[in-house]
Amino acid sequence: MTGRFGRQPTGWGSRMSARLSRGAHSVAGQVFALQAVIVLLLITAAALALVFQARFDSQRDARNRSLAAAEAFAHAPGLPEALMSHDPTAVLQPLAEAARRASGLDFIAVMDLRGVRYTDSRPELIGQRASDISRAVAGESFTQVFKGQPSDAVRAVVPVRNADGEVIGLVGTGIEVENVSHAVEGQLPLLVGATAGGLLLGTAGAALVSRRLLHQTRGLGAAEMTRMNEHHEAVLHAVREGVLIIGNDQRLILANDEARRLLDLPQDAEERHVGDLGLDPRTTELLASGRVVTDHVHLAGDRLLAVNVRPTMAYAGRPAGRVVTLRDSTELASVSGRAEVARSRLQLLYDAGVRIGTTLDVARTAEELSDVAVPRFADFVTVELLEPVLRGDEPSRGGVYTEMRRAAISGIRSDSPLQPVGDLIRFEVPTAPMAAALDAGHAVLAADLNAAMGWRAQDSQGTRVALEYGLHSLISVPLQARGVVLGMANFWRADTPEPFDGEDLSFAEELGARAAVSIDNARRFTREHAMAVTLQRSLLPRVLPDQSAVDVAYRYLPAKAGVGGDWFDVIQLPGARVALVVGDVVGHGVHAAATMGRLRTAVHNFSTLDLPPDELLGHLDELINRIDQDEAGGAGTADGIADGNGSGGGGEDAEPDGRAERASSVTGATCLYAVYDPVSGRCRMASAGHPGPALIRPDGRVEFPEMPAGIPLGVGGMPFEAVEFELPEGSRLVLFTDGLVEDRDRDFDTGLRLLAETLSRPGRSPDQAASDVLATMLFPVPSDDIALLIADTRRLEADRIAEWEVPVEHSAVSRVRNAGSAQLVEWGLEDIAFTAELILSELVTNAIRYGSAPVGVRLIRDRSLICEVSDGSSTSPHLRYAATTDEGGRGLFLVAQYAERWGTRYTDRGKVIWAELPLTGGAEPQPPAPLDLEALEDLAW
Repeated sequence: MTGRFGRQPTGWGSRMSARLSRGAHSVAGQVFALQAVIVLLLITAAALALVFQARFDSQRDARNRSLAAAEAFAHAPGLPEALMSHDPTAVLQPLAEAARRASGLDFIAVMDLRGVRYTDSRPELIGQRASDISRAVAGESFTQVFKGQPSDAVRAVVPVRNADGEVIGLVGTGIEVENVSHAVEGQLPLLVGATAGGLLLGTAGAALVSRRLLHQTRGLGAAEMTRMNEHHEAVLHAVREGVLIIGNDQRLILANDEARRLLDLPQDAEERHVGDLGLDPRTTELLASGRVVTDHVHLAGDRLLAVNVRPTMAYAGRPAGRVVTLRDSTELASVSGRAEVARSRLQLLYDAGVRIGTTLDVARTAEELSDVAVPRFADFVTVELLEPVLRGDEPSRGGVYTEMRRAAISGIRSDSPLQPVGDLIRFEVPTAPMAAALDAGHAVLAADLNAAMGWRAQDSQGTRVALEYGLHSLISVPLQARGVVLGMANFWRADTPEPFDGEDLSFAEELGARAAVSIDNARRFTREHAMAVTLQRSLLPRVLPDQSAVDVAYRYLPAKAGVGGDWFDVIQLPGARVALVVGDVVGHGVHAAATMGRLRTAVHNFSTLDLPPDELLGHLDELINRIDQDEAGGAGTADGIADGNGSGGGGEDAEPDGRAERASSVTGATCLYAVYDPVSGRCRMASAGHPGPALIRPDGRVEFPEMPAGIPLGVGGMPFEAVEFELPEGSRLVLFTDGLVEDRDRDFDTGLRLLAETLSRPGRSPDQAASDVLATMLFPVPSDDIALLIADTRRLEADRIAEWEVPVEHSAVSRVRNAGSAQLVEWGLEDIAFTAELILSELVTNAIRYGSAPVGVRLIRDRSLICEVSDGSSTSPHLRYAATTDEGGRGLFLVAQYAERWGTRYTDRGKVIWAELPLTGGAEPQPPAPLDLEALEDLAW
């Protein structure tokens, strides 16, 4: 029982909710809501108007009553005499109270000309002054809504005059505003009742109208009705398919515009019988038969129609009819043919966009243009380019173009009568299609080459052979980019019987415009690539220094996509040591090459300070940070100047690449700096985000030493760490950039494994190994520069090195000098013994005097004689000129005069002062007088 009666309200409620929801979204529901809102607004406005009117009437009544009572009291007999009596209050207070009660006012006050009250309904106010009575004192009666003390009121103030007409007093009467409001509130119940009744009546009327509209619109919403109307209008006027609706009585109910056009129906065809429409008997029979047909091909006059007939459903007591749709198959076939041609042309343009300009090579781009158009558009295509374009230069603007170089030719057959690639093509006859196209700046059509007299006059014998071959139609398209002529494309037809037409002309011009942009891009790339390669090669070392520490071979290959910033260097350092450097600058092009040159110069400059690798990279990082900050600060000014002078628009007079060359950040460059000492066989290196080297042991084992992880240059914030290890004699170091091992198709680890396999082959010189590495590792089209440096390390023989430990006492100087002289004699260097003894004496003397233990001396016979004196002090010596009266200070001056080079190198435990002398005496500076070496020991810095 419970379940039975419990489900019914739920179903009824859901149906009612669905009906209300459907009604709320229908047009009828929206009209009802709108009418209800309007009724509510109107009744609310009327109620508010009545309230305000009642308030206004109450105030006006209060004004009139107050003024009448005041006038009556002011003109009462005996009032002037009472005012002039000895005690006006005693006389007038009873009279005023009686008058107030009789008139129903809240107060009647009699006042003198100052406003002092003689009478008042509130005795405590007698004797107090009233405000705002100046008009009554002047003899004017007035009423007002007074707000203030003792209370807000609607009052009237009337002057009291004596027999002579002079104002001798004032009478004020009034009703308090609160009492006026009470009078209005007494009418509110009536107003509320009237408002509610009006609202109910208005809502009921809106509900009746809505119900009627809901029935007529069948609960449709505004969007649905709008959509139905749009569909109806579309079917009637916009649909390109004929629609007929025929009733069960064979009368035409509706015909859209397309049906009227296809069947040539009269204007008053609707509501007429099908047999009275003037159609041919076969069409009339088909429409009147009522049978269902699908895509029935029917001949109506000269039109071939595809007809579909479907019955309609009976509705609202009306009998079922049928709907007939008509489609013109003749026009559809024509449209389909044109659409297929347009589709094939669009596909060809798409293929041209994909296939033209893939290599950034001018000649190859011209070949791609000729290949893409054969055979889908033309039977033969030739492309001619100006000579500067083929070289990557900027072609001249304007002028008459009389000759071009043929850059590409493609055809459906290989035996074409056209001139081959590389020939010079001349355009000397102005009426020829090629010359006319160049002169007009747009494509020119020669539909029939037999009638193209200008073309035939260009080369009578060659054109006769071409016509005999079958060439019969031509389109010549000038290739232009940024308003500059780059060349010309010629499209020929021979085996295709149809000549070119106007639509082909537009398509050829579009194809030529797209190809011209790709050719211009390739030209600009060729020019920039050549400039960058030239700059890069000029900045890289051309001749490596003559040194004994390593046997070096190197390779540098620029990327096909653009020269980058890879570089390498071999720098000779004091003490027979050598620095090996490789680096990589982010980016490609001229700027990357220029940045590489700046970094290489900076490394050279810092290397003259003979800094350890980690300190050198730290100074280089600081320099790059400063360069980036300076250029970032100047970029805004440069941009502002460019914008201000109006040259930043990239118009036809702009730079060929469409933009001004701007400096960009150096941040992200990498560098590997290694220092090898052939005396000790030790190598110390540090990396700034660069891959570490490969080390090939004398037994052929290939290792990749672990390097401390360093951040790229310019990032800043972290110090660099160096690693040091000893290299056995005969070891090989391989320094490289990541372009050698890594590319799109090969990751870094795979590249390292392949490099290790290549380097492990024994018995090759550094140059042979470099060639083999590139042959194995090189990509067909490298996307990044490749720098490779292979160095075979050497060790200096022990008999070419002499070392002594020096006691910290002045007497040791002569012993060291004598030992050094003996060693030079043993090496056969007697010619430079005097100079070497002088330098050695000065350096040892100053190390003992100003330095700290331990003091050591080392002589190295390499390509020059190297004298090194070390001590435990980090005090930096400096060269100065001593005055004639000074007793010392000439030590380093003498060293600088007699040595080829000299300098200071700091170590972990002090410093080394070194000097280099040529192995032959040569043009040795001659002292003005014989020097006493013993006396020189007393000279100091």
